[in-house]
Amino acid sequence: MYPLSSGQRRLWLVDRLEGASAMYNVPVVTRMRGPLDTERLAAALTDVVGRHEALRTVYAEHDGEPTQVVVPAEEARVDVGLTECGPERADAVVAEHSGHVFDLSRDLPVHAHVVRLAPDDHLLVLVLHHIAADGWSIQPFGKDLAHAYAARLGATAPQWPDLPVNYADYALWQADLLGDPDDPASLLSTELAHWSAVLAELPRELPLPMDRPRPRRASHRGASVQLRAGTGPARRVAELARRSGATPFMVTHAALVATLSRSGAGTDIVVGTPVAGRTEEALDDMVGFFVNSLVLRTDTSGDPTFAELLDRVRETDLTAYAHQELPFDRLVEHLRPSRSLASHPLFQVSFTHTTGPEQPLTLPGLRCAPAPTLLEAAKFDLDVTVVDEGPAGLAVRIGYATELFDEATVVDLGERFLRLLDAVTAEPRTRISEVDVLSPAQRQLVRDTWPGTPAEPPAGTVLDALDARADATPDERALVFGDIRLTCAELRDRVNGYAHALIARGVAAGEVVAVALPRSAESVVAVLGVLRAGSVCVNVTRQDPRAGHLLTDSGAVLVIGESDAYEGLPVLGGASGTRLGRVRGLHVRIDRPP
Repeated sequence: MYPLSSGQRRLWLVDRLEGASAMYNVPVVTRMRGPLDTERLAAALTDVVGRHEALRTVYAEHDGEPTQVVVPAEEARVDVGLTECGPERADAVVAEHSGHVFDLSRDLPVHAHVVRLAPDDHLLVLVLHHIAADGWSIQPFGKDLAHAYAARLGATAPQWPDLPVNYADYALWQADLLGDPDDPASLLSTELAHWSAVLAELPRELPLPMDRPRPRRASHRGASVQLRAGTGPARRVAELARRSGATPFMVTHAALVATLSRSGAGTDIVVGTPVAGRTEEALDDMVGFFVNSLVLRTDTSGDPTFAELLDRVRETDLTAYAHQELPFDRLVEHLRPSRSLASHPLFQVSFTHTTGPEQPLTLPGLRCAPAPTLLEAAKFDLDVTVVDEGPAGLAVRIGYATELFDEATVVDLGERFLRLLDAVTAEPRTRISEVDVLSPAQRQLVRDTWPGTPAEPPAGTVLDALDARADATPDERALVFGDIRLTCAELRDRVNGYAHALIARGVAAGEVVAVALPRSAESVVAVLGVLRAGSVCVNVTRQDPRAGHLLTDSGAVLVIGESDAYEGLPVLGGASGTRLGRVRGLHVRIDRPP
């Protein structure tokens, strides 16, 4: 038994916390035309699993700690399933097997299935679990699989040189490299000190233009959109990178940062990016999980030109890559951000820039081409990938969490990114506020529709309107939320009940009351009740990175909310509300009136 690497430990903890799922599958689907021999394919896959220990490792728990258990090569066999069907069923079968769920304590992290469309037309669905393989691993895996398949076609076993190290050796080496956390001179201590300074006062979440509020627990259901830019932007990205002493990644990273900032995300923009983590040449030909995540934090304040923003991004990225040895899970453990099953810690937007196009698995005697995996799992709110396809230009894929975004919103965000990238690479001295990110239809809406003659504001307040309707039509429906139906009279009674409860607790007219309730009928009643009491209402949520500032700067004397609504909200130390008593600090729950 061996310890897990830091990356493996993080995925193991996710598996234990959230349950087994396909979220961390690495599926590769390949269209293969020609005489595919599934028996020899299974033998070749077994050969590859025997060569790479990570592919024949299961994960057991010993004294409360996870351990790697390497299955002997002679016992590690890969079976290849087979489904014969027509093209009309193929997508469903591919999606089913791309979403195969592994039991990490028992299953080898390899799953293979062949969909036979015709005698010489197949789809190979190969799924690796991320705990055993990262994106880089597909290249050595594919090379070894092709070599083993060729050998098995010739009725021999593959011959290849021994790998210089095994994955278990890497896990031990990584722990030794990082050193003792109690030693201030260790690499772990110095890296933690660096990242603690860089990420000080990090916003809890990036404010994104979501279509729906974040649920309490992420479902990880996802989808993606595909966009393209022509050869012009791709060429200008490369030219600007050369002139600026930057890389194409830095140019597109800066463009994404500017797009998010222009779309309401503020000026403290945090995205994450994966790094290969293979800092030693001996790891290049290994299948395993070496990838790490870097947190890239960029300040867009002061309305910089794009050239100035690119300088900031260049410095941010170079510094981050110079400190990439610290495993992401150790960083999270050290910083202890407010954790939630609703969102990814430290960053919610992931960004990758690669050079493509995607290379398929290839087997001798077969014509192979990549095919869609049909697996859409959302690890992040947004997952942006820019692929430089050379003469074909830039391809942009944006994966997104469907419980947060509509497809139209993500398409619009992607088109803004491409418009901004096109503009700033043509003229880098343009200030990011000067770039027109609106589509022609949006611009027409703003110019021709919205500036119409302002309507006369209604007389009185919203409470006056409620009273008038409750008097005139008390049985008319006023509020609908899910199964809740309140008439005008019932709504007024509930609002008055809240107001009396506030006044009874000593809240004076003009004082600020915070409402920390999820979107619901109760939140509407609470807001109106605060206003009825003559108080000032401020709405806060634990997901809002500005919550702390809103509560402290407003001088709120009371917070209305359910018990779990307070998680992640700061205590209002020093506020005048101390006279109201201490329940969870100054978080005082107002019971719902009858």
